[in-house]
Amino acid sequence: MENLLKYIHSLTPFSDESWNLLQPALTEKRYKKNEWILKEGEVCKSLFYIDKGYCKSYYEIDGVIKNTNFFFENEIATHIGSFGSGKPSEFNMAACEELHVVIFDKEKLFTIAEQHIEIESLGRHCIRQFASKQEEFSNLFKLYSAQERLEYLEKRYPEMLQRVPLTQLASFLGVARETLSRIRKRRIFQ
Repeated sequence: MENLLKYIHSLTPFSDESWNLLQPALTEKRYKKNEWILKEGEVCKSLFYIDKGYCKSYYEIDGVIKNTNFFFENEIATHIGSFGSGKPSEFNMAACEELHVVIFDKEKLFTIAEQHIEIESLGRHCIRQFASKQEEFSNLFKLYSAQERLEYLEKRYPEMLQRVPLTQLASFLGVARETLSRIRKRRIFQ
């Protein structure tokens, strides 16, 4: 929980009183590699603060996995649309290695936030951080070629390139694994 508190302080002013009030909405949980955090068709009722490990969001279409995002330490993972609307998720989220998270329970969080402005502000900041990253990656796909997307990730998200297997990275970048290998090889010889 210590890392979560540091994360919270990096987002917004937060008193010891607010931290104590937030505790009933928080649960620590560990997931094994490949264990689902959220399944397609379920309603997302949580924000997941990643304390250790990483997870991914993905669609499975006709047996083919399309990775849409990766969430690492000190980030919030969720299905923002399902969390906000209460509608079922269209995608899955799964642990990519042993994963330690702190789960924010939506109902408890909202109940506490109604009475305490710092907790309400924290919720807004968490969602804003999440939405900002989603928009960043959305723009990445609208504006850049596969090679430029790879270069962007190298500069901005080097941990992704170090930790995510090549097949999953290729899926995330929207190219075949062989294409990604060619792009990487071409760049080495330039």
